[in-house]
Amino acid sequence: MELLISGLIILVCLLLILVVLIQNSKGGGLASSFASSNQVMGVQKTGDVVEKATWVLAASLLLLCLISTAYNKPSGGVATGTESVTRQKAVDAGSAPAADPNAAPVPAENK
Repeated sequence: MELLISGLIILVCLLLILVVLIQNSKGGGLASSFASSNQVMGVQKTGDVVEKATWVLAASLLLLCLISTAYNKPSGGVATGTESVTRQKAVDAGSAPAADPNAAPVPAENK
């Protein structure tokens, strides 16, 4: 399932790139090539289709990315790689982590 979602994300990204490249920053884009002739899809409708396609693809990319987080959780429920490298080496070596230098001193017990 992870592979399917990743493939869909890549496909949507490529389509989104193509749709954005079709658009013109001034609002002309693909619609400007139809300005001289009257086609089935007029100037305004072409711009609307490209704009709607952009919004649909952007929303679907967001949704697919959110869905993909459900499949990328580590097994065991504990995230790996969130501790510092120094702390991981200390735990691997079997020693306790170093004391916090800003911590208040612990009073010695009287015997």
